[in-house]
Amino acid sequence: MNYLLDTHLLLWAAAMPDRLSPAARSLLEDPQHSLIFSAASIWEVAIKKSLNRPDFTMEPGVLRRGLLHHGYVELPIGGDHAVAVERLPPLHKDPFDRMLVAQAAVEGITLLTADPLVAQYPGLIQAI
Repeated sequence: MNYLLDTHLLLWAAAMPDRLSPAARSLLEDPQHSLIFSAASIWEVAIKKSLNRPDFTMEPGVLRRGLLHHGYVELPIGGDHAVAVERLPPLHKDPFDRMLVAQAAVEGITLLTADPLVAQYPGLIQAI
């Protein structure tokens, strides 16, 4: 199964695995699963780190290299993803989370999230 991880799950997997639930750890450690990260997540880390957000202290380049090194697949942002954002209901205001939801919908992959608001979107979204 293919899973797109939200930004917080990526950060926790990379630097704070103890923050992951047992269910999340099980999904991430299963070699049958293909783990995907969005370029939008790297962009989000870069922006929020520059704003000195305490939950975004990791260097975006280090995060990206680490994810690629551990076999994660990078999903670029395409115009079709941007167009799909317009069709989303206004449940969440964060543009990065909205992009992840749109990407999951367009690509037909499951978005794994720790955010209860994101989990309310229809489609292939799994809260863990």
